[in-house]
Amino acid sequence: MTDLGKVNRDFFDEYIYPRLGAARDDVALGPAHGVDFGLLDIDGTAVALATDPISVLPALGFERAGRFAIDIVLSDIAVSGLDPSHLAVSFTLPPEMTDAEFADLWGAMHDEADDLGVSIVTGHTARYSGCSYPWVGGATALAVGDHDDVIRPDGARPGDDVLVTKGPAVETTGLLTTLFPDGFDGLDAETLATAQERLDETDAVRDAMTTSAAGGSGVHAMHDATECGVYGALNEIAGSAGVQLEIDESSIPFCPGVREVCEFLDIDPWRSTTAGSLVIATDPAVTDDVIAALNARGTPVGVAGTVISGEGVVIDGERIDHPDVDPSWEAYDRLATQSETATSDSDKPEP
Repeated sequence: MTDLGKVNRDFFDEYIYPRLGAARDDVALGPAHGVDFGLLDIDGTAVALATDPISVLPALGFERAGRFAIDIVLSDIAVSGLDPSHLAVSFTLPPEMTDAEFADLWGAMHDEADDLGVSIVTGHTARYSGCSYPWVGGATALAVGDHDDVIRPDGARPGDDVLVTKGPAVETTGLLTTLFPDGFDGLDAETLATAQERLDETDAVRDAMTTSAAGGSGVHAMHDATECGVYGALNEIAGSAGVQLEIDESSIPFCPGVREVCEFLDIDPWRSTTAGSLVIATDPAVTDDVIAALNARGTPVGVAGTVISGEGVVIDGERIDHPDVDPSWEAYDRLATQSETATSDSDKPEP
């Protein structure tokens, strides 16, 4: 297991995959490494499910933190091609969270769910000793619809175009500069402000819904590029489908501020978490429709390459393996430690 972040494929295959409880005929798609959702067949109706931790970052303000948290959860179900419809939420709150803070958090989550047509149907809410920010619970999202409308994670096929929205390290850039602005003294104020704007682009839910509506059955696979970034997502798309992706890196968008922040932190943007960015495999017949629909939303997207027979990911002629370790986790810890040290020093009395 990696020290930080999601477990790698070897850990998953050895410890998790062989032990999945009872085998049931209604499970149409079970757990797989790098796959966003599972799928049930309930009397001919498709029910997609996805579970994620709830991350609440008080430094964002509880309303903004609530929107950020729910969008991360719903993204994994939106890439199924079915619109998110139901949500179950379990909170294990730290004792220091006040009623007013929870009200702000929950109100924002309700507003976002309501706007997306998602009903919250069950849950659990409590304060517990030992719980702390940012990990304060978990949530399970559902989407219900026709099997013909499901975009399977293993659906990429030779001849498809590979599209990437927004590009690398969007989440890393926006989140770290917003949480730890004092840790970026080497950046000018304009660049820092531009980088902080990236946090508002971490919502992939609406882009995924737009993609499935515009491309229909011509969208063969869709994946939210979270931990291990664009390189990780490309490898997960290829591995799930047993195909090879041929990628031209220069065709992938790069949002403003990302290069500067990643260079400052000395991390690889391509391997850094980027919630909000999608990797999509499309039939070339619908590629232009998908691009037009995303552009109409103001979402940058590039045709990054093609799917061919083979395996793995080849970028600009070089084979790129799954990163396994996301460098943004270490950068987060480093900045958090610096921030705590600075706060502690500022609290010391003058000599």
